[in-house]
Amino acid sequence: MKVTDKHNERVANMIFGSVYPHYINRIVKNGRTEEELHQVIEWLTGFDSKKLQKVIDDKVTIEQFFKMANLHPNAHLIKGVVCGYRIEEIDNDVTRQARYMDKLVDELARGRKMEKILRKI
Repeated sequence: MKVTDKHNERVANMIFGSVYPHYINRIVKNGRTEEELHQVIEWLTGFDSKKLQKVIDDKVTIEQFFKMANLHPNAHLIKGVVCGYRIEEIDNDVTRQARYMDKLVDELARGRKMEKILRKI
């Protein structure tokens, strides 16, 4: 699928705190823990649990979230299709970074081993 400007704008303006509960529900119903989710988020963004809670409380948008993040140097190794979009073909930084997060949550929910999720080489 082709990513449109309208789609990019919609993703950028979403509040991270409104998406986060969906991540929790997805991983918990598949037998993973909130701590594992926090480990994945911290790997990708550098946000520990305390910083993550502040971001949620402050109602930060996805765009602001990723501007504040210190993206992991191996994030570019996250590839594949999520939500119908091939991650490596997305040229908008915010949308691509949001899909990185979606892909990691998807892998966690599917039971992938943590060392694979965290792209340990």
